[in-house]
Amino acid sequence: MTNTHAPQIKIPATYMRGGTSKGTFFSLNDLPKRAQQAGDYRDQLLLRVVGSPDPYAKHTDGMGGATSSTSKVVIVSESTQAGHHVNYLFGQVAIDKAFVDWSGNCGNLSAAVGSFAIESGLVPADILPENGIFEVKIWQKNISKTIIAHVPISNGCVQETGDFELDGVTFPAAEVKIDFIDPADSDDDSSGVLCTGKVVDKLEVPSIGTFDASFINAGIPTIFLRAQDLAYTGCELQDDINNDAQALLKFETIRAHGALKMGLIANIEEAQARQHTPKIAIVGPAQSYVTSSGKAVDASEIDLQVRALSMGKLHHAMMGTAAVAIGTAAAIPGTLVNLAAGGGNRSEVVFGHPSGTLKVGAQAIQEEGKWQVAKVSMSRSARVLMEGNVRVPEPSL
Repeated sequence: MTNTHAPQIKIPATYMRGGTSKGTFFSLNDLPKRAQQAGDYRDQLLLRVVGSPDPYAKHTDGMGGATSSTSKVVIVSESTQAGHHVNYLFGQVAIDKAFVDWSGNCGNLSAAVGSFAIESGLVPADILPENGIFEVKIWQKNISKTIIAHVPISNGCVQETGDFELDGVTFPAAEVKIDFIDPADSDDDSSGVLCTGKVVDKLEVPSIGTFDASFINAGIPTIFLRAQDLAYTGCELQDDINNDAQALLKFETIRAHGALKMGLIANIEEAQARQHTPKIAIVGPAQSYVTSSGKAVDASEIDLQVRALSMGKLHHAMMGTAAVAIGTAAAIPGTLVNLAAGGGNRSEVVFGHPSGTLKVGAQAIQEEGKWQVAKVSMSRSARVLMEGNVRVPEPSL
């Protein structure tokens, strides 16, 4: 009797941590031919790599970790963009739905793209220093923006070990500085990084209320609200929000109406298929608190508190792209982020998040009445966790 079950296909892949996220990285040319182009085949293949959709929300049968920070895929290729080394395409894989969201970037995994590009031979070895820092110029294809990863090189190899500590990551590693160049994520820059042209706007949410909000379009579109307006302090940890189904529904409803206000969707129903963007965050003044690891953070160590949701849940630390939005908003006088930090002119800010603190710097300028941001910088770390081949059943389309 003939066995009609086809064998799994084998694809070269690297499993990497970047910042407080991790995901499966592929060189574009290593993917099956049909997956080298955007479309259903690629999406179905990557869904199976991660293990989605999973009604058990465990990703037992895939490479994902069943959280927004760990259900990620990255495709890297040689860049055809002038002045860049590689193209970087990011996919946020839904956990309980058969959906890959390609609408935005992952700032945390951006820190791993440079290292992956060098290790994969996508950056010519003859232009690398024997020792020092090499600037990998990355074209972020999702949002058509430039990212520069300052990758440390030691004895001709990417240096991954070091003593740089990043809150939200258990072990120290080598520091990788990341510059997000002109990070406003919009095809229509008529209002600059302020989607509505206002530092604070009114967001009306039927059956819930009307809130002051700052809509920022840098790094990733983000809705900022005051924590106190939602009866929070800004010091919340994951369980304080993620164990409250009503709170999560409220946040998602507000996020959907915010997406409409920002012009990201044409109607509320479209928010269901756009879970990755926009993000929603609450801000509060600097306060002493205890992190999820039990570390005490004194109010004097930070400028403000920020808590952000990703894919419908409070993030365990802070998304890198949301940190770009935070740094941008902090540099624009009068936004809710800026006011929570004490107001005034700021070129950098240190904020508290559930896992600890993060410093982010931004160069914001006002031209002809609108705010733009030239560059946002922060430090992350990255390392290879495993490399080899991932095996998945052939997608049936």
